[in-house]
Amino acid sequence: MTEEHRRLAAIMFTDMVGYSARAQADEAAALALVDRHNRLLRPIFVKFHGREVKTIGDAFVVAFESALEATRCALDVQRMLHYYNLRTPDPWKIRIRIGIHVGDVVETGGDVMGDSVNIAARIVTLARPEGICVTQQVYDQVANKAETTFAKLLPVPLKNLRASGSIYRVVPVWEGSSDHRAKGAPSPDRLIAVLPLASISPDPQDGYFADGLTDELISELSQVRGLSVIARTSVAPYKTAPKSIAEVARELGVDTVVEGSVRKSGSQVRISLTLVDAETQRHLWTHQYDREVSDVFAVQEDIAKRTSKALRLEFDRSARAEERTPPVPDPRFGTVTAGEAYDHYLRGLVAASDLHERGHEEAIRHFELAMRLDPNLAEAYAALANFYVTIAGDYVSMREVIPRARALAKQALEISPELSEAHSALANIALQFDHDWELAETEFANAIALNSNNVVAFRFYGTLLRTLHRYDEARQAIRRAIRLDPGGFDQMSLALIEMLDGHFDLGIRLAEEAHSHHHGSSAGHRSFLGLLYFQAGRQADALRMAEIPSEGLDEEERFDNALLNALVGRPDPARRLAEEAERGEAKSYTSSAHLAMLYSVLGNRKRALDLLEEDFREGDAVLWLFYRGVYFDPIRDDPRFEALLQKYRLPVASVATDAPGS
Repeated sequence: MTEEHRRLAAIMFTDMVGYSARAQADEAAALALVDRHNRLLRPIFVKFHGREVKTIGDAFVVAFESALEATRCALDVQRMLHYYNLRTPDPWKIRIRIGIHVGDVVETGGDVMGDSVNIAARIVTLARPEGICVTQQVYDQVANKAETTFAKLLPVPLKNLRASGSIYRVVPVWEGSSDHRAKGAPSPDRLIAVLPLASISPDPQDGYFADGLTDELISELSQVRGLSVIARTSVAPYKTAPKSIAEVARELGVDTVVEGSVRKSGSQVRISLTLVDAETQRHLWTHQYDREVSDVFAVQEDIAKRTSKALRLEFDRSARAEERTPPVPDPRFGTVTAGEAYDHYLRGLVAASDLHERGHEEAIRHFELAMRLDPNLAEAYAALANFYVTIAGDYVSMREVIPRARALAKQALEISPELSEAHSALANIALQFDHDWELAETEFANAIALNSNNVVAFRFYGTLLRTLHRYDEARQAIRRAIRLDPGGFDQMSLALIEMLDGHFDLGIRLAEEAHSHHHGSSAGHRSFLGLLYFQAGRQADALRMAEIPSEGLDEEERFDNALLNALVGRPDPARRLAEEAERGEAKSYTSSAHLAMLYSVLGNRKRALDLLEEDFREGDAVLWLFYRGVYFDPIRDDPRFEALLQKYRLPVASVATDAPGS
């Protein structure tokens, strides 16, 4: 006999709008939509300690220990889906209704039953699409605690059920706001490039200020709906090799260009900006700002508002820049320190973008100073979180910095819950450290929904989808990253996706085009292309890519080149690197997984597998990113290797390598 327990619980019932009609029209598409719906929602339930009781087609029944956790979970779900839907094609939009009631339930065999469950299921029908309804019992417990507004509904009888009190609906933050553009939203196809602002300051050391403001302007304009902004990495080369507006437009495929200059002298700063039509060379808008550096937050806000207003008028869009409240500095430091905090934040952005030259310590120092001087500067927390994720596994141990990155991202969201960069940091942590594929997908969707110009989110979302063998979706994400950052490494990522999907000729052609476009820019490009050649059986081409002098290479390039040389029959460089690492003489951090690559291509199967197991056991665990690599071919059929893939919950079907990995 099954034992029954009666207890108090908050029950959430969710229901997808219009699912039955979709299923009748196209059952396969409807099932795919439910699968996406489930992947997006389940991690949010877990985040708020909800227990998924059961799934009924397109509906969830979830139990919570408290009404407050259930309500906060519902708010998080609807907020994420709202912004997700704003930037998603109609066939993939997901709109749900949510009902919540708290009361006695009977729990038996993992299921819950009783009037409380039935009431939650009934009131869900009273909610609007993207809406939440709660009973009086829930309202009484959360009205002064949940960060939202409630509106009482007119009395509605619930057939065959006794629900004491009124029913309330949650008033969403976007209701009545011009922010809500699910219908008639502007096209995201207009492209703009912000050229590096020229520093004309008397002191050359103030050049960082122009670089940092360039990054900030790119970030601000990225919030303008209907506008796609080219990423910094693609415009940065024009700082040292300036070109005409026409050349820039042709190379980047943009419609308009922002150019300007910054002059900083003491506490005074003058910023001049011009918006130029790429085709006609006409100046659409020009403005000059003169401010005190301590008033830099007002400068930032003013630039964003004026520039976005000019874009709205010129493009005849209804879009507007997202209003962002300047962080409020800690009163202990005063107004001057607020400017100093922002100053360090800008310096950190510049140092982070020039990692090879400056090392990682300088960026960390500036971000930490910014946070110390202004504890409410959410962007600094998010920037440092993302920077830690960037260097983890390559420059420092994952287990050393990821816990710190997680705490920083959460702090950023406490200050600014809709900061896209903080969501992408959490997504990357879930991907790279937790290997929680479902949570990673939810947070990437959050980040992209909040900012459709977040190139980092698109880039790593593509990596997640590629890892899970969802190649069509991965192509879409990476193509969006390429559109936003045509000068980045993403073309090589697209080539890799094609190789993994069995399209060898196309993959090679894409990689060759990328290498040609970046000719001479990176030894890493040569090594990557060489790996692709090797797997495609083009030994002579792989050998040609391997034949570069080791002098002048940084440690990452030296590693990649040694790996390629070992594959084409020249094991000495790889052997030397492995010996250096084993003796503790490596010039930079080398993870156990990277060292395992060397031993695998050198034929030492046991040492390679020992290192991979150590890597997983001690918490770095980066095999997920490289497991399809050709360098692991010598150990791919070993039961120990297959067991590791299962621990990572990686797809094990068709893992016979057909591309070099990442």
